[in-house]
Amino acid sequence: MALPPLTLLASHLRRQIRAIMKIQVINPNASASMTAMLAQQCQAIINPGTELQVRCLPDSVASIEGACDGVQAAYHLLDAVRQGEAEGVQGYIIACFDDTGLDAARELASGPVLGIGEAAMHAASMLSVRYSVLTTLPRSIHIIERNMRSYGVDRRCAGVHAADIPVLSLESDPGSYGRLRKLGKQLLEQDRSECLVMGCAGMAQWAKALQNDLGVPVIDGVQVALKWVEGLVQLGLGSSKLISYQAPRLK
Repeated sequence: MALPPLTLLASHLRRQIRAIMKIQVINPNASASMTAMLAQQCQAIINPGTELQVRCLPDSVASIEGACDGVQAAYHLLDAVRQGEAEGVQGYIIACFDDTGLDAARELASGPVLGIGEAAMHAASMLSVRYSVLTTLPRSIHIIERNMRSYGVDRRCAGVHAADIPVLSLESDPGSYGRLRKLGKQLLEQDRSECLVMGCAGMAQWAKALQNDLGVPVIDGVQVALKWVEGLVQLGLGSSKLISYQAPRLK
């Protein structure tokens, strides 16, 4: 016996409601303008069934440049994840290439949490035999290299390089893109690389233009991480809570 049209419509609406997933992109610094740029980049690629939140942390540091900034930002990041869990967020992207607070966030979150550094370097390993990373300041190089070894993707990386541009200057200095394009071309030739990874969330706006100019895949970890988190949520997958990412013990 066929269902009445109104019943079919109600069933369809219920399926649509169930299909909506809530994903949060967290910029761990306090820059509202950078966060607006990231929101624009992410909105362009999200699935229709994704409710996207892109937020910064106003009480955090202005930008993350080194270990001290990272520790301060991680404190505020974890509060944001706790709040997200209370609001029903199903997956998170940490929009800092240092993957600030990543392991700790995975302990708090019930769903998947991806850092843009880890996501970008894994993607580069899938797309090329050798890839290079272009980040902002020299002080970030050892953090990225340490993370790379931890993730097991260091064998494919031909080099991590710094443009010597402070994070906030990526927005304020009109010459930033030209410098990144010039350096990108030089280091690809120097490293004999086949893929370039943008080593800062603030570079996300230029990935497509650089890819066109350089003729190789140029990876923005924010967009890669967003698409992977959508897929993981759809598959019902999150961080294992068996041992390493158990929720913090009550004390």
